[in-house]
Amino acid sequence: MHRENIAPGRQPALAARRRSLYLRVHAWAALIASLFILLATLTGLLYVFVPQIEARLYRGLDHVSPSGSMLALDRSVAAAQAAAPPGLSLRSVLPPYEAEDPVRILFEPVRAPEGHAHHHGAPPAMANARPVTVFVNPYDARVLGVQDTGGRFSDWSKNLHSRLLQGEGWRWMIELGASWLLVMLLTGVYLWWPRPGQSGLPRAGRQGRAAWRQWHAFAGVALGILSLVMVLTGITWSRYAGENVRALRDAAGQQSPAAPRGLRSTPRPGARALDWQAAWNTARAAAPPVALSLSPPADAAGVWRATSADRAAPTRRIDLLFDAYDGRVLYRAGWDQQTAFGKATAVGIPFHRGEFGLWNQALLFLFGASVLFSLLSGWVMYFKRRRSEGLGLPALLPGAWRAASPLALLGTLALCALLPLLAVSAGVVLVLEALVLRRARPA
Repeated sequence: MHRENIAPGRQPALAARRRSLYLRVHAWAALIASLFILLATLTGLLYVFVPQIEARLYRGLDHVSPSGSMLALDRSVAAAQAAAPPGLSLRSVLPPYEAEDPVRILFEPVRAPEGHAHHHGAPPAMANARPVTVFVNPYDARVLGVQDTGGRFSDWSKNLHSRLLQGEGWRWMIELGASWLLVMLLTGVYLWWPRPGQSGLPRAGRQGRAAWRQWHAFAGVALGILSLVMVLTGITWSRYAGENVRALRDAAGQQSPAAPRGLRSTPRPGARALDWQAAWNTARAAAPPVALSLSPPADAAGVWRATSADRAAPTRRIDLLFDAYDGRVLYRAGWDQQTAFGKATAVGIPFHRGEFGLWNQALLFLFGASVLFSLLSGWVMYFKRRRSEGLGLPALLPGAWRAASPLALLGTLALCALLPLLAVSAGVVLVLEALVLRRARPA
């Protein structure tokens, strides 16, 4: 590797040593994360267009033609129960919010009695049952279709994006990439930061690797805030780092409000339990204008539950529990009752998924294209360097490892504590630096 010509006994300036260290770390982060980031970006770009793709794939299920007045919700529920496969019980109902919406009724396998989950005498229908959603036309109670819950294109593309269509054990790959992408972002901003008299904007007339470098830095920093939002929202539902984030959330008292246990309805002599239509009317009167998911009482003393089903309307988020006989509200938690963390995730996660409409999709497409350009330009610079400097990693000036600022060291420790995969992989990098790169023969 090429090294600066430093006179014997002289140390390069602190700023130069620090810059060479952060450039080295930035390059390591790119080497480790590039493949994972490429996969996450390509699959994420596919996920961005889920609404348009599903509008074509499932038009016959997701869209109805209004014809007169809607029937009572109980008619659609009864039709769905007749069409559902055996071995399933009704879990929740999503009534139509817009005039063109169908009724969606979710069924899940009946739970076997405790201690008999694997009983050889269990009915085959129950043993092989899978959750399904039944789609019903609310105007004539005609069943439009039955679909495996989790079998839609959105579920497939989400699985592809988060774990490459593999099991839970493969989620570490995307988490590793996101962890090092955060390192790339932080070190990249430091390396780009303009010195006195500079603007940080690309300048005309540069050619070769210098031109690639300035556009690489500008593209990365221009969307830096968006990159930070995407990484942080992705980490919140990752496996290992997500557990740490949730633990910190709970320790800070930022968990979302939860309904108290033991809420029960009060059956009165002669009182009739609310039917589906009455429960829906009660929920609509007590909730903000948003699509609602209704869950029925578990037993005669159970309660109805209504929750918002539209992630694109986070400020109308609602969790509502009410008496199964008189509709009296027993618990209500809306946007105002959410913690700061809950509000941030309620906005950030739908944004990450592109669920706020066309502007959100366009911004995420621009972000994905920028990430692809950053990866391409980074690898172009790597191979240009590699032809002239052998290994291809940026040179470390003497004393570079001791030049890190105390703030950077504290930040690194905090990140490693929060991101376990970053800590493990960073340890591997340090071993390689100590055992392998130290022996690399200078070009």
